[in-house]
Amino acid sequence: MTPEQRARYVADGHVTVPGLFSTAEMDAAIADIMAWGSEFLADLDEADRAWYLDQGIVSAQALRKMDNPHFYRPVFREIAAEPRLIAEVESLIGPGVSVYFSQIFFKPPKGGGPKPVHQDNYYFGPNDRDGVVTAWIALDAATVENGCLFFGDGTNRGPILDHVAPPDKPYDLQIPDAVASAIPMTPAPVPKGGVSFHHGNTLHRSSDNRSPNWRRACALHYVSNATRFATPALSYDDAVVTRITEAEQRQAHGG
Repeated sequence: MTPEQRARYVADGHVTVPGLFSTAEMDAAIADIMAWGSEFLADLDEADRAWYLDQGIVSAQALRKMDNPHFYRPVFREIAAEPRLIAEVESLIGPGVSVYFSQIFFKPPKGGGPKPVHQDNYYFGPNDRDGVVTAWIALDAATVENGCLFFGDGTNRGPILDHVAPPDKPYDLQIPDAVASAIPMTPAPVPKGGVSFHHGNTLHRSSDNRSPNWRRACALHYVSNATRFATPALSYDDAVVTRITEAEQRQAHGG
């Protein structure tokens, strides 16, 4: 990441760094999550279907997301600790970081559903609003057509806004349409293997996938080691928090 890119992150609340991972690395990660997803879908009970299934796919059951691949899947544990990625994360939130929570987003072709405008920090309730950065890794190329992220530039420097949820989707916390519609949103396509970094306060959303292509991604939510989810809006499992580096170790190596 160049000094200009870091300055853009501070100003806009997000920045995209292409080419952090190779096509081969992303293909191996995709193979792993598709195998994991098949196992998970086969065992999914009725109570969890609304949370994990993509409601945009009406012709078949398709997963919308899975949680904490960094903890459950060795492939993603290695990705989360990859030095190329950690160098970028630590340049944004300082030395000594952990993954507090992570997600796989599937967004399948021809119907993968949207995610309304929201802020990660509303979900997470961190004790340090600047201590959280999401590394959103494009396992497939993310385009405007297949549902890339859109960001509200500069909203990282504003407040955490109130969120609401539809009555039938209490987990789908989002900024009310009357507020969200007044906030300009910038598309942020990411090439396969690239990473989009965004601040926990940055407003963002994704659209649905009407293309014939997948838009699979892994979101790793990094925190500085002094940061915790103090007042989360949803429940998060502290047992899966994974420390990646210590500040002293990075400093000892000149990092």
